[in-house]
Amino acid sequence: MRRFGEPPAPDPVYRDRPGAYAIIAEGAWLLVAETTNAGEDFLLPGGGIDPGESPLRALHREVMEETGWRIGAPRRIGAYQRFTYMPEYGYHARKVCSLYVARPVAALARPLEPDHEPVWMHARDAVRMLSVGAERHAVRQLFDL
Repeated sequence: MRRFGEPPAPDPVYRDRPGAYAIIAEGAWLLVAETTNAGEDFLLPGGGIDPGESPLRALHREVMEETGWRIGAPRRIGAYQRFTYMPEYGYHARKVCSLYVARPVAALARPLEPDHEPVWMHARDAVRMLSVGAERHAVRQLFDL
């Protein structure tokens, strides 16, 4: 599995943190989440898979929490890992992230996460503006940019 970002540091113990993330595309336009909790970040909607939860259930839940949108026809296109410190949980994580492509179905509500906003962004802009290198790479590959 390809690693993005910094290699793991030798000292901390890393917990595996599985996650599911979506490239939600309408043509060349992507629905992304803008976060304001630690500055301005643009991320693919998604997040951690809770114990006992399937990756697809987690994907639908996370997209709703972060964007307020319902998605359809998710299709897994790959996975990556990255090592990071997660201050909101207080531990170092080896994030094992499954990537999906999905289509937007309907905006149902405001995001449940108070520091998230749904933003439509062209794929050409996403390869520059997404905050996570693996997400930029996935968009670049998917749209042949």
